[in-house]
Amino acid sequence: MRVPRLVGLMAVDARETARAQGLFLNAPDRPDFHLAVVDYVVRQYPQPGAEVPRESMVYVWFDFGEGEGGGGVREPRIPGPPGGGLQRELDQPGDPYAVAGLGPP
Repeated sequence: MRVPRLVGLMAVDARETARAQGLFLNAPDRPDFHLAVVDYVVRQYPQPGAEVPRESMVYVWFDFGEGEGGGGVREPRIPGPPGGGLQRELDQPGDPYAVAGLGPP
């Protein structure tokens, strides 16, 4: 049989999906897995679509491990962007012909 995709499912739905397929679930990062309801599966092993015998164990995780996923670092980095912003893109007021070296028409 093929392992269903459990990533993205809530714990209760992942348990039901696995049970319907004749698979057992284990959550190494969640000792109270049987009580979990609305936590979302973020990783699974074996991968979806893998061929396994009926009544095999599928491992699911609800938290990203060290160095995996997540949103990354959010504090500002130094140095910041250069100042000026849109002002550097706009022409400065003055004689429009002075820049090109042309005189008035």
